[in-house]
Amino acid sequence: MTIAEAQTRNEQELREDLAAAFRLAVKFGWHESVGNHFSVAVSDDGSKFLMNPKWRHFSEIKASDLLLLDAKDDAVMEREDAPDPSAWCIHGTVHRTNPAARVLFHCHAPNATALATLQDPTLKPIDLNTARFYGKVAIDLGFGGMADEAEEGRRIAETLGNKPILVMGNHGVSVAAATVAEAFEHLYFFERAAETLLKAYSTGQPLAVMSDNLAAKTAAEWEPYVGMGYAHFAHLRRELDATQPDYKD
Repeated sequence: MTIAEAQTRNEQELREDLAAAFRLAVKFGWHESVGNHFSVAVSDDGSKFLMNPKWRHFSEIKASDLLLLDAKDDAVMEREDAPDPSAWCIHGTVHRTNPAARVLFHCHAPNATALATLQDPTLKPIDLNTARFYGKVAIDLGFGGMADEAEEGRRIAETLGNKPILVMGNHGVSVAAATVAEAFEHLYFFERAAETLLKAYSTGQPLAVMSDNLAAKTAAEWEPYVGMGYAHFAHLRRELDATQPDYKD
């Protein structure tokens, strides 16, 4: 196999993984109308990436629909098939400035978004799932409206840094990872963790917040379970293969 053939094959695999993530986001109720965006880098420096086209419902997205964009190309928004401005602002900036963030999911999942509306959106470690993210969540409280300005994109990218989760105050959540499967698992567990915390808040009872040492220990104990995310994503893709095989087209 030539290098060119290997690159083409790798891009197709990434297209199928990302298309699957869109369909699965609908299954779990993380989508919102025809907005929100997921992306994955295809070049070594991260600047060339795949992302969903403007205003396409997640349930309809196929591998071939994904736009191939260059974060270093200032003329992207002049294209006939230009992406959504807010998506370009966030994803283009992150992929251009942070090669380690190979995958970036941005959405308004219900519980993560509700958490982001709190004056203190800290994900407090009160159980296994919330403690999973201890020390791994960045918080951006600089909301400036629709994220479609260059300065907004730079601030979001800088605040995310090397963390896998960015809680975007008054907005939603962004998730970064090395692979689509890992990003999906991060989002899956963060949404569940946010739900648990919000339900605990709703009781009005004091929270049993773990000590910093216990929370750090619990977060570290999650690390060997990275393979669980790949197994979970593979299972969900097998379900899609049986029920919505056109996502690969």
